[in-house]
Amino acid sequence: MARQQRLICASRDLVDGGDGTRFEMNDQQGRAPAFVIRHDGEVYAYLNRCGHVSVEMDWQPGRFRDMSGLYLICAVHGALYDPATGHCICGPCNGKGLTPLEVVEHDGEVFLMEG
Repeated sequence: MARQQRLICASRDLVDGGDGTRFEMNDQQGRAPAFVIRHDGEVYAYLNRCGHVSVEMDWQPGRFRDMSGLYLICAVHGALYDPATGHCICGPCNGKGLTPLEVVEHDGEVFLMEG
């Protein structure tokens, strides 16, 4: 089966170190919340589920970063994640990281790879 690209947002919507863009995708349980961010010039996407307990992480829609802007944070548990890898670096996640999603950026747009 051929992989498809699904548009998430325009590249200009993702400011390096800024807010993320929320979107939904299909997974084994049905519809799943997800988000995409820009970090050090690259785009990264993850399921919007804390590695500790499966809750959405943003404290306001699209707000996934801690006060320093260096890490992704779960607003419920305070777990900190590396924006480039999704690995848990501090908090109650006990080494469980975020679930990464494959995204590509071209022609001024960001796409989720599906299939």
